[in-house]
Amino acid sequence: MPLFKNSFIRKITLFLAAATLSVSAMALDFNQMQYLANQGNAPAQVLLGVKYYEGDGVKQDDDKALEWMKKGYANQGDAAAQYSLGGMYYNGDGVRQDYVKAAEWHEKAANQGNVDAQFIIGGMYYNGEGVRQDYAKAAEWHEKAANQGDSDAQYSLGVKYYNGEGVRQDYAKAAEWLEKSANQRNVAAQLVLGTMYFDGEGVRQDINKATQWIEKAADQGSVDAQAALGGMYYNGEGVRQDYAKAAEWHEKAANQGNAAAQTMLGAMYFNGEGVSQDISKAAQWIKKAANQGNARAQLILGAMYYDGGGMRQNIATAKEWFGKACDNGLQAGCDKYREINQR
Repeated sequence: MPLFKNSFIRKITLFLAAATLSVSAMALDFNQMQYLANQGNAPAQVLLGVKYYEGDGVKQDDDKALEWMKKGYANQGDAAAQYSLGGMYYNGDGVRQDYVKAAEWHEKAANQGNVDAQFIIGGMYYNGEGVRQDYAKAAEWHEKAANQGDSDAQYSLGVKYYNGEGVRQDYAKAAEWLEKSANQRNVAAQLVLGTMYFDGEGVRQDINKATQWIEKAADQGSVDAQAALGGMYYNGEGVRQDYAKAAEWHEKAANQGNAAAQTMLGAMYFNGEGVSQDISKAAQWIKKAANQGNARAQLILGAMYYDGGGMRQNIATAKEWFGKACDNGLQAGCDKYREINQR
């Protein structure tokens, strides 16, 4: 998710609306506007900044646009303008990228209660961008935004309580904030909350609720949730075992590039579980996962080349894949590699 979602022009449009500019003020010619701007008239200063930004009746000049915008609202305490200016500095939009200035302007807006700025400055303290890294301040700002109903901040705060970052670790509070976020359809929160219900962390274990939350995330396209749900249907965990549904969810995740799901789907095609047996498709999915560095897929692919299962037997290629599985920490790959070497 981009830090600063909207374009500079769209933000300026919001500022103009917020300032309740009159039609007559917007109809001023350039000289009249410049005169009023030099007298400290904030709407005129902003409009002048717009003209410089767009090159409307004047030579386009990002520096002058920024200068007048800062005079117009940001320096006069408008929180939305301060937030926008922080975003410009963060992304280098019309100005040279400067995280220190980005943090400065975001914090000004955050101190006035701007929820977007509170979320972003919390992230900057968390990552140490433009400010000294401080998990406690990150949590403090995210809590302010979370209390205003921001779902991303609620998710971030829940994760902080889960991991004990900037706050004392507290699974119950983690679950509380994650559920607030999940109820706003935050897909990441839905997945984590489902996992907590599955494991009984911070909440009473409830496999049905776990399944519900994970399925909500999967339905919204979360690749990790889709893979998890596929595994649940395969093993009959929280749901009635259903290989067809397991294959369906694994395929959704596999098509998004999830290597574990690709491996599982390949194995299901190989064994004809939930799908018609198709060794060729099995090999295709296993190869995709193996090429992403999945050690289990590399081991299976090595075995397929070794045995000639689904492809022409090739001991040298089998050895290569066993070696890759070994390099990725799978002992069975090391054993098979050694076995071939000793022949």
